[in-house]
Amino acid sequence: MGANSSSISELPENEYLQKLSGSEPISENDPFWNQLLSFSFTTPTNSADLKLLEEATISVCKSLVEKNPRTGNLGSLIKVFLSRTKELKISAECQNHLFIWQAHNALFIICCLLKVFISRMSEEELQLHFTYEEKAGPSSYGTECEDLIEELLCCLIQLIVEIPLLYPCQHTDSNWWKWLCSWYRGRYSGGGTSALGYAVRDITYSISLEAVTTLIVFLSCQLFHKEILRESIIHKYLMHGRCLPYTSRLVKTLLYNFIRQERSPPPGTHAFQQQTDGGGLLYGIASGVATGLWTVFTLGGVGSKASAQLEQCSPLASQSLLLLLVLANLTDAPDTPNPYRQAIMSFKNTQDNTAFSSSNPHAFQINFNSLYTALCEQQKSDQATLLLYMLLHQNSNVRTYVLARTDIENLVLPILEILYHVEERNSHHVYMALIILLILTEDDGFNRSIHEVILKNITWYAERVLTEISLGSLLILVVIRTIQYNMTRTRDKYLHTNCLAALANMSAQFRSLHQYAAQRIISLFSLLSKKHNKVLEQATQSLRGSLGSNDSPLPDYAQDLNVIEEVIRMMLEIINSCLTNSLHHNPNLVYALLYKRDLFEQFRTHPSFQDIMQNIDLVISFFSSRLEQAGAELSVERVLEIIKQGAVALPKDRLRKFPELKFKYVEEEQPEEFFIPYVWSLVYNSAVALYWNPRDIQLFTMDSG
Repeated sequence: MGANSSSISELPENEYLQKLSGSEPISENDPFWNQLLSFSFTTPTNSADLKLLEEATISVCKSLVEKNPRTGNLGSLIKVFLSRTKELKISAECQNHLFIWQAHNALFIICCLLKVFISRMSEEELQLHFTYEEKAGPSSYGTECEDLIEELLCCLIQLIVEIPLLYPCQHTDSNWWKWLCSWYRGRYSGGGTSALGYAVRDITYSISLEAVTTLIVFLSCQLFHKEILRESIIHKYLMHGRCLPYTSRLVKTLLYNFIRQERSPPPGTHAFQQQTDGGGLLYGIASGVATGLWTVFTLGGVGSKASAQLEQCSPLASQSLLLLLVLANLTDAPDTPNPYRQAIMSFKNTQDNTAFSSSNPHAFQINFNSLYTALCEQQKSDQATLLLYMLLHQNSNVRTYVLARTDIENLVLPILEILYHVEERNSHHVYMALIILLILTEDDGFNRSIHEVILKNITWYAERVLTEISLGSLLILVVIRTIQYNMTRTRDKYLHTNCLAALANMSAQFRSLHQYAAQRIISLFSLLSKKHNKVLEQATQSLRGSLGSNDSPLPDYAQDLNVIEEVIRMMLEIINSCLTNSLHHNPNLVYALLYKRDLFEQFRTHPSFQDIMQNIDLVISFFSSRLEQAGAELSVERVLEIIKQGAVALPKDRLRKFPELKFKYVEEEQPEEFFIPYVWSLVYNSAVALYWNPRDIQLFTMDSG
């Protein structure tokens, strides 16, 4: 890179990069590093430029891989970066202001190099490159160099958890902040506190983002293995030794980065003005350290389409969430569970004053109200939905808090939108949304409260104008729609099972069902009935055809029939549960049942459904009799009035009691086989300013990515 490169295409010929990857060893004290790291370069974000950067980096890396065993220049670069970051954190009286800019640029180069190294070699080979020292031969290793990976990892974590992102009034107790305030006042006048806040936020935002990105790159070795990595050198460093004490602080910081959704600082708001005259190697230094940083980290360049798009989001929040998901889904070490998952499972609300368990050293507190708000607002992304799933499933403190919220619709409605737009979502996102509903419906309080929340004008529901409907009825409509979509398109048994389980959990607390929701329940049963008859006829014909030949009967129809009959029985159990527990609360369901009573005739004597049909048959007979007594030509209003009166008169002891329908979500064995490829597909598709050659990816196919 260096000061003379202004475009990606020039990088392979850059004299400083050529020297870095050349045959001559470079001491960590060499002035060369000041020259290499004083570059002004706009980080690309669109796929075309990222691919160009990858290709340019590969040519440098190939040379460095070949020469590094003799030069040790990679280790020297990393030591230069480590020395810059130490200055960054402790030098309150430092007179050299270049290190802020240069520390960032060093990390950017390290990240680019590491990404290519990791994609092209094993962890063991990578570790060797960290052990080569200046002027050492291929078989000579330094005494301290084995810890250089750990030192770099630990430094990255320290940067993330210790560098402030907020404004001056919130960091007056920080030595780092006091030094920067002092330096700024000495260099500039008239900028004011607000201007200083923007300048420092620009710098710290960029460094934090690059540190998070580099940690993701360190862990990306999983992308290049088909099998799940259960023993990894990088994992070992992160779960033991010097990195371990930072576990809870790292998880907490990443969560707060997600919560705050700090936007990438927009052009024109920083205090330091870029100087274009003079050029030269230390371009922009005379006019402020932030100049070069800002040029590097406008994330696409001033005025570009990419920059305009990223102004509407937070790359740091997005990248932090991806890193959090990667860390949480690392496999357990042979001798200890994943500490990052342990931290996610146990953190508590800042308002919770109960003592932490001494058995969990990774526990911490976080503001649940802020977390809840962020989760509600960010559910359009796969990764936010996956985080919500993890927290509800693994952290009982979060689950209890969410279920106690009186504004639960703010969380449920975005989840329902994901399911409603199932055609536009990938299957994993739909699964996560559905499992979240299943987890929520395990709670009876939730199942009651959703029918008390009245919504108006659900604009995204297109099948019918819903001017007023309860959250519970809307949930039923969306889940039924998902089932019907699945029946006609994907035919995924897993999806069916979870949809029906959520409806079953809710069924005993169905209250005041909207007439359209009641109709859709019966319509779904009608669709299943027709499907059952069709498959039964096909199975019968197949059986007759096979009798005239020596071939054995094809089993496909029998299997399909069993699946459909399981689903039909579940639907009957859901209807029965509602009638048994809350018939007097649901006249619209009874009305829909009577209107389509002929659907149920064929199942009265079916051996698979006889028991569950008893109550449904009784209700149909009881209310049909009362309607016949009331005469013909009854209006809808009159029919509903008769149903309400009959619901009071129907003796409850005449309805047979069945076990309560309750389903609980349980992760399958070895859940990492699902979650690790899913998380890394999100990283591959969503990470900011990261590109991997799709031909190198082994963990998943591009279709699943």
